[in-house]
Amino acid sequence: MEKIKEISNIDENAGRARPEMAVLPKTRTNRRINLWNRYKYCYLLLLPGIVYFLLFHYVPMLGMLIAFKDYKITKGILGSEWAGFKWFELLFAAEDFWLALKNTILISFYKLIFGFPVPIVLALLLNEVLKPSMKRIIQTIVYFPHFVSWVILGGIMFTLFSSSTGLLSLFGLHTSPLTQPETFRSVLVASDIWKEAGWGTVIYMAAISGINPELYEAARMDGANRFDAMRYVTIPSIRTTIYILLILKTGHILNAGFDQVFVLYNALVYQVADILDTYVYRVGISVGRFSLAAAAGLFKSVVGLMLVLATNWIIRRLGGLGLW
Repeated sequence: MEKIKEISNIDENAGRARPEMAVLPKTRTNRRINLWNRYKYCYLLLLPGIVYFLLFHYVPMLGMLIAFKDYKITKGILGSEWAGFKWFELLFAAEDFWLALKNTILISFYKLIFGFPVPIVLALLLNEVLKPSMKRIIQTIVYFPHFVSWVILGGIMFTLFSSSTGLLSLFGLHTSPLTQPETFRSVLVASDIWKEAGWGTVIYMAAISGINPELYEAARMDGANRFDAMRYVTIPSIRTTIYILLILKTGHILNAGFDQVFVLYNALVYQVADILDTYVYRVGISVGRFSLAAAAGLFKSVVGLMLVLATNWIIRRLGGLGLW
């Protein structure tokens, strides 16, 4: 009898549990419907961005197969024969590749060291401008170069640095820094800072505008001047933004700026100016060796991913907030 009662109790408990289990999926479905109804317009705003990344970032990843195949345009990606790591072996065996890799790292490192702090300093200085009209004028001036293409800026720089008709001729100089290996990298870094520093302040200005004004009032009550408020309130408040942008910047360390270098460099400065992107364009795409170009591109992507992971890990170990 006791066993029968236990079995009946189990059946009763199971019978009671079944309706609850049947209700759970329905409850979850209703919850998802409610979330959709509440945030459907937000999802619609996200839709163009999602479609963009799918079409231009995820679908093209199929092209990575080219790096492992003897790609023929007539056969297509899937129809071409497999080549294994043939193109990577050819890539790593070429001396020009290692020279381009060295130039890429050096140019990107110089831009990171000298260029990364400039938008931060510029944003801090703009934040101290009291007159809104003056702030807007300064912002317009420093933002403007970002919207000018490197083709136009390259023509302007060639004209300015011309040894015969440019500003250099006024000072009696007969050599252009764009044709000297000793000065070409400095011109690249300086011109990149001039073009992009103003636009780089946008994110920092947005982060500064989100700082609680009460923090500044408390700092003034403690006797802090404007420099102290900048040092102890503004900079610590935007520290997370600085960390995130530093991580993203480090991930692009092998992108030294194809547009800029391609417009400004010439045969006289190949030894110090030829970067991975121009090397791929000249050796891979111009000659039609698409598999070699894909191998170099995949190498860049893997190295960039490793740098992002390493930088994120270091920042988290130092007590900061990373991307994840």
